[in-house]
Amino acid sequence: MYRAVTRNIEVLVRPFYLEDRSDPSENRYVWGYQVTIDNRSDEFVQLLSRYWHITDGRGRVEEVRGAGVVGDQPELNPGDSYQYTSGCPLSTPSGIMVGHYTMRNGRGETFDIAIPAFSLDMPGTRRTVN
Repeated sequence: MYRAVTRNIEVLVRPFYLEDRSDPSENRYVWGYQVTIDNRSDEFVQLLSRYWHITDGRGRVEEVRGAGVVGDQPELNPGDSYQYTSGCPLSTPSGIMVGHYTMRNGRGETFDIAIPAFSLDMPGTRRTVN
């Protein structure tokens, strides 16, 4: 489990390898990742957008930006949690993802919260996240 906290909003990520969707003979490796966002602050927030910086095992970078997560722009009152699962294909057996969510509070202020860097490792391989 990987963890980051920004402005008392905690982001937890649990990546997992999807062997049934992967085909190493075709250089196709697929991971799922489950994200939990806990609003431990004392204010209402809404997730507006996401940014991912994905680096594969060869150092190639892909950047992904988009509205919300999995088609949703969740609203979280103080104490609320939101959880979703998504996925990431790579052409290498390992990689690293990191990013941020852009949030808006009840006063209309926007700010970014960190998504912790996490490693994507095919079982039997291990890469260190710095």
